[in-house]
Amino acid sequence: MKKPTKKKGAAKKKAKAKTVSVVSKNKVGVAPMGDRVLVKPTPQDTVTSFGIIIPDNAKEKPEQGIVVAVGPGRRGDDNELVPVAVKVGDKVMFSKYGFDELTVDGTEYYLVREDNILAVLS
Repeated sequence: MKKPTKKKGAAKKKAKAKTVSVVSKNKVGVAPMGDRVLVKPTPQDTVTSFGIIIPDNAKEKPEQGIVVAVGPGRRGDDNELVPVAVKVGDKVMFSKYGFDELTVDGTEYYLVREDNILAVLS
């Protein structure tokens, strides 16, 4: 009577979990983690409609920008991946102090959590 033979590596194949990369491709070279979004702030006007010039040190940080990259999302209570609601190219409004500054090749970007994004502008 022959013993049933087990295929080698069958148990190993079951143990390996598939991971899917949902991180968006971008030219910046920064891949946000979790539910974070990489935003390029929109420049503010330096001259008002009345012709008054606003100096750089008097400007406030912009609260709007264009989404450059999106992280894969966060894990919910049931450990399922909840994707980020915004996509690359969306114009968003975010909290005034709810971001981290990041400079890549002389260009300023903001790293914003999805919770700090207030609205998607059209």
